[in-house]
Formats: sequence, C-alpha cells, structure tokens
Amino acid sequence: MSNYYKTDQITLTNLSQESIEEKYSLGYIFTRLGKGVMNQTRSLRIDLSKFELTSENRRILKHNENLMISEGQIPMTFDEYDWEISKLAKEFYETKFGSKTFTTNKARELLTNPFKSNYNYLLTYKSEEKEVGYVITFQTEKILHYAYPFYQIDMINSNLGMGMMLKAILHSKNKDQKYFYLGSATKPEDKYKLQFKGLEWSNGRAWSDNIDELKEIILNNTTREEKKD
Repeated sequence: MSNYYKTDQITLTNLSQESIEEKYSLGYIFTRLGKGVMNQTRSLRIDLSKFELTSENRRILKHNENLMISEGQIPMTFDEYDWEISKLAKEFYETKFGSKTFTTNKARELLTNPFKSNYNYLLTYKSEEKEVGYVITFQTEKILHYAYPFYQIDMINSNLGMGMMLKAILHSKNKDQKYFYLGSATKPEDKYKLQFKGLEWSNGRAWSDNIDELKEIILNNTTREEKKD
C-alpha cells in the first residue's frame, strides 16, 4: 500500500450517496484503510452509456458462458459469513501479489464490519453450481466500484478474471447504473483494464478518453503530474 499512487487522501464523514458519488466523480475511490477513507488516484471508469462489447470481449464471454453472477448485501452478519471466502481472498492476493498483501482478517473486516468497511455488495460467481469467485464492491443507484476481485487459485491462469469483470460490467449496465469504476491505472500491469469501450480516466482535475496518453503514462510507470489541459 505504501507505493500506491495517490494525489490526495481524505476521510469522508458525509456518507450519503450523493456525497460519495461526487467524490468518485473527482477521482477519489474508497479504500480498505478505514471507514470513509478515500484516495484520489488515477481513477478509471466506464461510461456505461458508451459501453459496447468488442469481439475480444465476446470471445472471453463465450469461454465463460456458464458463469453466473449474483449479488448480496454486505456487511454480512456472522451467521451469514463463511470464513472460506476470506481464506480464498488471502490465498488469491498472496499468490498474485505476494505475502501479506491481503490478510484473512482484512477480508473478514470488509465483509462483516459496518464500522470499518466502505463496501456494501458482494458479487458471487458460480459455474455449474460451484462458487468460483467473488468481488467486493461499493454501489449506489448510479455507480459500481469493482474493488476487490478474487477467485479459485487453480484458475488464475485462465480468463476467468476477465470473464468476471465483463459479467459485472453487463450486470451494472442492466441495473441502469451510469458509471463502472475499475480502480486505478498506475503501473504497466494495469494495462488489461484499458480495453473497454467508454473508458475514461481522471488526472484529478478532469476526465479524459485519451487512452493512448494513459497507456504512455502507465507503461513508463511515471507518477509525474499529468499535463495541464
């Protein structure tokens, strides 16, 4: 987390939908650091009114045609909570990003603690009646923030991750939400997020659809201040 690119950090005390949506529109996104804590970063979002599936998107969906998505509210009660979900989150993030990236306790906190968690919906993915993946999200009537996806370790090298994201984008569009937030684009590994139609990115002052400029920034892995408009 210490190397996470941000231009500002706030603790939002007015947690109304309108207040949160306004901060998201200014390039802030919720974090796992505490209740109301938001980072202003190089935020990415899809304008869902402009989103259309590309041929590559359709290819991915065809490979995941048995993947079903559903959503449930969080925080969960302790009776609803299944520790296997937190265990999977820990294993997934440690496998992909290294030790202590995402602990079981942190996952449990995000799923069950209303005083510390900023997130309110868990997306659950099933394939042939087996739960294979989850995404911790924040949602309002207008936005969906796709925050923490994780899925079965033996499927990390498959295209399940992209299939889950595409299913979530279509789910959000079907709910008539306006924007789908994908987190940030700050390093070369984030290039996979740049393939969607309707994509915009924030430099902290304005949103841009110049994806070539964004590719140049993240491929150079620079944290320089973006060019003035």
